[in-house]
Amino acid sequence: MSTRLLPLLIVLMAGVLLALGFPLAVSLASAQQQDVVVDRIDDTARVAALAQFVSEGEVGAAGSGAATGSDERGAMLEEELRRYFEVYGIRAGVFFRDGEAMARAPGGWTVPRAGEGRMAFQEALLGRRSDDPPQVWPWQRHGRLIVASPVVRDGDVVAVVVTDSPTGQMRSRILEGWTYIAAGEAAAMLLAVGAAFRLTGWVLRPVRVLDAATHDIATGRMKSRVAAAGGPPELRRLAHSFNEMADNVEDVLEQQRAFVADASHQLRNPLAALLLRIELLALELPAGNEEIASVRTEGKRLGQVLDDLLDLALAEHAPADLRLTDVGALASERVAAWRAYAEEKGVRLTESTGPLTGWADPVALSSALDAVVDNALKFTPEGGDVDVRVARAGTDRTTITVTDGGPGLSDDEMDRIGDRFWRSNRHQNVKGSGLGLSISRALLAAGGGTIAYEHAEPRGLRVTLTVPRSSPGSS
Repeated sequence: MSTRLLPLLIVLMAGVLLALGFPLAVSLASAQQQDVVVDRIDDTARVAALAQFVSEGEVGAAGSGAATGSDERGAMLEEELRRYFEVYGIRAGVFFRDGEAMARAPGGWTVPRAGEGRMAFQEALLGRRSDDPPQVWPWQRHGRLIVASPVVRDGDVVAVVVTDSPTGQMRSRILEGWTYIAAGEAAAMLLAVGAAFRLTGWVLRPVRVLDAATHDIATGRMKSRVAAAGGPPELRRLAHSFNEMADNVEDVLEQQRAFVADASHQLRNPLAALLLRIELLALELPAGNEEIASVRTEGKRLGQVLDDLLDLALAEHAPADLRLTDVGALASERVAAWRAYAEEKGVRLTESTGPLTGWADPVALSSALDAVVDNALKFTPEGGDVDVRVARAGTDRTTITVTDGGPGLSDDEMDRIGDRFWRSNRHQNVKGSGLGLSISRALLAAGGGTIAYEHAEPRGLRVTLTVPRSSPGSS
């Protein structure tokens, strides 16, 4: 879930930062250009104040060498623009309405013939200062700012002051400001990612705890509960409700187990008394009476069912005594215990074991393996084989595989194997209660183990008991 929630939060935060960063960058560029434009407007206004006292005729007189006051003002204006260009590198000029230069620097510069410069000149002729020029961006290496102001005398526009400014320094300042903004955005993004991790962990921690508790209960550890602390209030309420549900489920299961154990225990004495009366009755009947033999068989089968029910109730109720167990040695021991019975039936019981360990209850694992081997020997015909193998499954599991040479099961029967009291219709005449594999599953589940079934080749059934190689509580 975190792999889905984290990218969503990060994308949303990145979108917010970009939505704030782009307008801020544009605003910074606009502010930098506005400062330059205002400065140029001030400069053009100062030049216009000097130029309004210089007439077209006086400019010509100054060029012919006549020494008058107006000539001095024209020369002063020319000198001012020259020094302005030398110091700032900004081209500036004062142009009459027909485009003739009153004064300019550098000397060969003229009014732009087209583009933004020409539009600014035309607006100034109408008595208005030019509008803000288009925004110059850092990647526009040849971008320039052209500002024009009218020279007004007696209410008439007699000339226009035009400045053409390079934008290298302005673009550098904009780029520097953008660098700071990008650094701030990166730092904010790192903080946002850290906050997203913390927020995701805070939200999902109760979910992970709940998932672990659910898995524990599903695998038979009914005592698992969720600590209803931390996380959003909704998840704390969910944890509390989950604990109540688990308590109720555990109570119901405990009542069922107690009922099965009590019922099977209480029925043993009446059944024993009934079998005793049957034996007494058999003494008064002719030897070899088939009805008495049938009653004896059913009575013994009922006794076996009660014993298995009690074993099942104890297996589901008793806590597992988990410890590091030599699974290979345990399997060898149980194979040796069953070998005499296998030889009596004419079945070859083989083993392939090694020094492999697993985390299990040795008594429970032995009982589960006994039930599986008993089943295998029971359904394997004389001359057949039963093979017991211990192996490692990956890095975290140890398996005991029991393969028999019996008739096997159909696909439909494979879906039902392990159900309580279930027996194949083809094997109803074989001794058993249908609870052996159910008991094995309960014994293994208490320690985190499993039991699985599959078809063997060319025939028969393969049963695999699996136990963890490390303590279930250590993960």
